[in-house]
Amino acid sequence: MTSIQQRAALQRQIWAIANEVRGAVDGWDFKQYVLGALFYRFISENFASYIEAGDDSIHYAALPDSVITREIKQDAIKTKGYFIRPSDLFVNVANSANSNESLNTDLAHIFAEIEASASGYPSERDIKGLFADFDTTSNRLGNTVKDKNARLAAVLKGVAELDFGEFAESHIDLFGDAYEFLISNYAANAGKSGGEFFTPQHVSKLIAQLAMHGQTSVNKIYDPACGSGSLLLQAKKHFDAHIIEEGFFGQEINHTTYNLARMNMFLHNINYDKFNIQLGNTLLDPHFADEKPFDAIVSNPPYSVKWVGSDDPTLINDERFAPAGVLAPKSKADFAFVLHALSYLSSKGRAAIVCFPGIFYRGGAEQKIRQYLIDNNYVETVIALAPNLFYGTTIAVNILVLAKNKQHTTTQFIDASGLFKKETNNNVLLDEHIQQIMAVFDSKANVDHFAQSVPFEAVVANDYNLSVSSYVEAKDTREVVDIAQLNAELKTTVAKIAQLRTEIDAIVAEIEGETP
Repeated sequence: MTSIQQRAALQRQIWAIANEVRGAVDGWDFKQYVLGALFYRFISENFASYIEAGDDSIHYAALPDSVITREIKQDAIKTKGYFIRPSDLFVNVANSANSNESLNTDLAHIFAEIEASASGYPSERDIKGLFADFDTTSNRLGNTVKDKNARLAAVLKGVAELDFGEFAESHIDLFGDAYEFLISNYAANAGKSGGEFFTPQHVSKLIAQLAMHGQTSVNKIYDPACGSGSLLLQAKKHFDAHIIEEGFFGQEINHTTYNLARMNMFLHNINYDKFNIQLGNTLLDPHFADEKPFDAIVSNPPYSVKWVGSDDPTLINDERFAPAGVLAPKSKADFAFVLHALSYLSSKGRAAIVCFPGIFYRGGAEQKIRQYLIDNNYVETVIALAPNLFYGTTIAVNILVLAKNKQHTTTQFIDASGLFKKETNNNVLLDEHIQQIMAVFDSKANVDHFAQSVPFEAVVANDYNLSVSSYVEAKDTREVVDIAQLNAELKTTVAKIAQLRTEIDAIVAEIEGETP
């Protein structure tokens, strides 16, 4: 199947599963069961493939649990990070799901066993709690065990019927596409902002390319507000794995999306020793201080969220914020995320951060932080994107590209607000749009109505305003009117009207003369 066919098939199957459990599980909660089942199937197949090691004579799912020795189990955990008994594999549980009267408790036990298998091993932190949101005993599935089992069986059956061959060989990002489809259908109805949890793949692709542009290799890549990990994974998809030498790092404050990010790493064959996703508040409890600096940073932090800011007097001495001499406003933490990213960035690296447009022109503390960024020559490019690219918001966001190794003092501004394709609910960036942006980002060429590289002095003279519209003149789409030609046409029209009136008057006079 082509990618388009696979994506359509995936969406049909998810919708079919949704219809099976409709009315019982809230749409926003329902996505946890679909994504959890996808993950359970993946790690089961991935683990079985590891044990079989390409030997067609071995069929792990058909083996009795008793033949698995302690040595086999230990070796598997050391390599894969977890262990699954043959009887606990997705395929075996799904096959008997409809007739299993204790399906919900069996699944809970299986998930607990998978997580417990990593206890005492280096992978323990990466495996622990992965299935926390796949609550098989929740009353959200139904009030009786029978109801719970029926709906769980429907989800397992639906996921089992997805036929894309090996996960790794699929033409689409199975997990990402499933998540994107669920977000687009349920985020608005659930009253949640999808943009807080998910960066659409087409935008992620642009951000990843910006952050890694021109770097033949990076030591590691980091997302301080990683959500489901989509931005980190786009970097992996866009570049060969060996270019990212030491792995993928991310921090996420939301427990559900923290679990999804870890699942996503496994689903993309990133082994537990090649990623490090941490739970916590990045601004107040940052991780990875011992891992910095990072050669590539990508991020879509929450827009204009509140934070403690100046209410905590110790923060102004924090090495991340102290150089700017001022903290981001308490009501708008956007620049706190920017300064955090900057402090984690290496001298050769780039950070590409999605930002709310208001931070680029407002006064007060935000203007002072912009001054710090410009005076120290950290801002490489500001890109204005089209509106309605993200789920849950129609805002036309910007991308801020930071670098510590600029060879010039100009700041580039790109107006990409006209680059999009209109789809049913959202606009999308096509590959050709991304290529157009990347081409001018690379060349730093001035292109009328699209891109301008502005001298340091001009930005200073404009009070450190970094709004793209202040430097890239919008194309005038109004129709040009030739006044001389218009006057000539009016003159001709007036003459014709006068002639018509004369003719009409003559006809009327003739008629009146014939009247007795």
